[in-house]
Amino acid sequence: MSTDGGFRRIRWLLGFGFFVQGFRGFPWLGANFFLTDELRVNPSVLQLLQNSANLPMVAKPVYGIFSDAVYFFGQHRIPYIAFGALLQAISWLAIVFLSRSNVSILALSIYLLLSNLGASLVEVANDAIVAEAGKQKCPSSSSQQSSSSTSGELASFVWMASSLGGILGNLLGGIAIKTFSAQSTFLVFGVLALVQFFVTINIQEKSLNLPENPSPAGIRKHFSDLSQVLRKPEISYSIAWIALSTAVVPVLTGTMFFYQTKFMKIDASLLGISKVVGQIAMLLWGFAYNRWLKSIQPRKLITFIQVTIGVFVISDVLFVKGIYRDLGVPDSVYVILFSGILETLFYMKNLPFTVLMTRLCPPGCEGSLMAFVMSAIALAFIVSGYLGIVLASFVGVTVDDFSGFTSGLAIEAICVAIPLVLTSWIYDETETKEKIKKKD
Repeated sequence: MSTDGGFRRIRWLLGFGFFVQGFRGFPWLGANFFLTDELRVNPSVLQLLQNSANLPMVAKPVYGIFSDAVYFFGQHRIPYIAFGALLQAISWLAIVFLSRSNVSILALSIYLLLSNLGASLVEVANDAIVAEAGKQKCPSSSSQQSSSSTSGELASFVWMASSLGGILGNLLGGIAIKTFSAQSTFLVFGVLALVQFFVTINIQEKSLNLPENPSPAGIRKHFSDLSQVLRKPEISYSIAWIALSTAVVPVLTGTMFFYQTKFMKIDASLLGISKVVGQIAMLLWGFAYNRWLKSIQPRKLITFIQVTIGVFVISDVLFVKGIYRDLGVPDSVYVILFSGILETLFYMKNLPFTVLMTRLCPPGCEGSLMAFVMSAIALAFIVSGYLGIVLASFVGVTVDDFSGFTSGLAIEAICVAIPLVLTSWIYDETETKEKIKKKD
């Protein structure tokens, strides 16, 4: 099997896989409206469910170690992708076929947890393939092309595939909810996940030409290897910063959703378009990174994004206070252009950070380390969401009273700035080389 053919298969597998995962915004937009319109949950309960459903993401290191160590039929990536896709299909289709009388918050929460468990398995295996394939030289590249450039190219490719899925999912999500029902989004995604399952099981892992481990280590050995890797300061401090930069920010996503849909009466299709704008921004970010920015040290890019997040949160304060409305900017225009972008800005840090971890990751530990990184980020988002619930309660936000919302957003903006003091934790290759030269 030629190297070129294997790389094409990798791009097809990852491109379709990340597209489907990006398309998850389609049923999740439906789930938000289903919870608020059908089950009548309040803002705090909505945000609690949104974040609690992500708990399976926290166990990604375990899935990563199993993916590295446990083989099925001589394969250790494809089976996990296939099973994860099947689990997502079963979960979303089960919600569709539940009778309305049997739908409860508890039942829906269980199925959402199972869906995210499936998504976690898929993401862990896909991230490991990105890390493994990123260390190889792309057949179409010149002989001078560095492995770091290749890893950046593949990472930006899957990023753009995910963004395309997000654009289509959120665009169609608003239309489907308005035209049919929230449950129609569950059906469509369930079928798509089923298609991913059948596509995946028809791909042989050997055809991907991934690096082979002649004697796969056991689970205990992989735990030990991961522990050793995490003791490296350049890795541990970088992961600590990326997690802290999200965890210390009490996001008010559930409150903002209620404010826009219940208080401002923003239409579902407009919210869908807003998320599309955010996904387009992610797509452009992936393109720009691959074209112009991958040679820039990740620390600089991540710091810039964190500052931009702070600016957008301050902009939300002005929006809620009605300042933009007084300047003649309609609320719907602001929601479409800014709300979706702010939501995706929190994820834009992941692209340069993933590339950084790919460069630092030692061979044989790709699945474990990338899974740990994604787990740390997922846990940070959960903590951020829970802190948002506490903050909403502290400032007195309820279904009928949003008078304290601006104060909550102001506190959120201050918290965004805190991690900027610690950006030296993010590994910078140029800085390290300069320190070594000075010592010599």
